[in-house]
Amino acid sequence: MAFLPVDEQLELISRGTEEVIPLNDLRKKLEKSISDNKPLTVKLGCDPSRPDLHIGHGVVLQKLRDFQDLGHQAVLVIGDFTAMIGDPSDRNKTRPQLTLDEAKANAESYIKQSKVILDMKLAKVKYNSDWLSKMNFNDVVRLASSYTVSRMLERDDFTKRFQSEVPISIHEFLYPLAQAQDSVELNSDVELGGTDQKFNLLVGRDLQKQNNQEPQCIITTPLIEGTDGIEKMSKSYGNHISLQESPEDMYGKTLSISDDMILKWLVLAADASSDVIEHAKKQLTDSKVNPMEVKRELARRVVTLYHDDKSAKKAEKHFNDVVVGKGMPDDIPIYVLKSEDLVVNIIFESGLLKSKGEARRMIKQGAVKLDQNKVNDIQVKIKPGDDQILKIGKRRFLKVCG
Repeated sequence: MAFLPVDEQLELISRGTEEVIPLNDLRKKLEKSISDNKPLTVKLGCDPSRPDLHIGHGVVLQKLRDFQDLGHQAVLVIGDFTAMIGDPSDRNKTRPQLTLDEAKANAESYIKQSKVILDMKLAKVKYNSDWLSKMNFNDVVRLASSYTVSRMLERDDFTKRFQSEVPISIHEFLYPLAQAQDSVELNSDVELGGTDQKFNLLVGRDLQKQNNQEPQCIITTPLIEGTDGIEKMSKSYGNHISLQESPEDMYGKTLSISDDMILKWLVLAADASSDVIEHAKKQLTDSKVNPMEVKRELARRVVTLYHDDKSAKKAEKHFNDVVVGKGMPDDIPIYVLKSEDLVVNIIFESGLLKSKGEARRMIKQGAVKLDQNKVNDIQVKIKPGDDQILKIGKRRFLKVCG
C-alpha cells in the first residue's frame, strides 16, 4: 500500500492530541513502515465497565480511525478480563469489579457502537481474557516482579489515596501490568488513550523493553468536559452525549454547552480540520457574529460525524420547529394503545426512553406533558380514545392513538 509522507501522517495523527511520546520515535516507526510497506499496529484498549459509549470515548476512537485512514492496523482490545480488576485511573476509591459475563455483554455493545467511527471490517478485535485468563500464579508473580511499589505510587491517584489513608487493594496494582501485558502480546507499535491513561501506557513501554520488544509510542488525547462544562464527560455526571443518541437529541445537547467550550468541542467532539477551527476562532472574536451561529455549526458537524449530513439538517430543522418555534415536528412517532396503561409504561414501550426508571425520573422532574398539561404523578394512566400527544423533555414527542 502507498502510505502518505511522514510529515502528512504526523499532521493528522497529532491533531487533537495532548502528548505524543516520544515524537521522534513515532517518526522513525512511520519511516520504517513506509520503507517496509508494512502498517503499524495501533492499539486501543477499552474496558467494558458500562454498556454504552459517549462522545468522550469517541475522541480516542476517532484517533484510532485516523490511523486506519492512513493505512495502519487498528486493534481494539476489549478488556473483558481487566474489567474484572477495575481500572483505578482517576479514581479516589476502588472501582467495583464486574463478572466475566457482565464484561462480555458490555463488550458486545461496545463493538456495535464502535462501528459508528471505526471501519470494523478492517479493524482487529481482541479480548485480553484470551491471554490473561491463561496465566498461572507463577506468571502473575513474574509479571508483578517487573514493577516496584514505589513506581506504582508515582501515580497521582494512588499517591492521593495513600496519603489520605484510603485503601488501595493489591489487585489494583495489577491493573497497569495487565494492560501492559496486552501490549506485549500484540507487540504494538502505538497505544492510544486519554490523558488519565498515561501511566498505564508508559508501563506498557517498560514491559515491552523487558520482553526485548521495541517499545510502543504512546499518544494521549484530552478528556473532554461534558455539557455542563465542568466535569469530564461521564454518564455518572449526567453530562454525556451517547453515541446512540438520536440526531435531534445530539444536536440539542450540543447547543447546550457554554460558549467557551465551542473551540475545544470542534477539535475533539467534531474532529474539525484546522481551517474550520481557525475560521471559528475569527467568528468568535467578531462582535458582529452571535456565538450561537458557531455553536450551530458545531452541532451540525457533531451529528454529521456520528450520523450523516442528512440527519444533521433534519435535526436542525427539528430544533428550529420544536424548540425555537415551540411547535411540533412533522414526523411524530405513533404508539397504538390497546388498553389503559401507565404513562411510564407507554414511554418505555414506545422506545423514547431506555428504562421505566428514567421515565419516572422525567415525570418527577416535571419534564413530561400530556396534551400540554404537566404529568405530576407516576401513576397517571392513559385510556384508549382520541389521539393524545405526550411531550418528554424539550425535543421528544409521541402520538398516543387508541
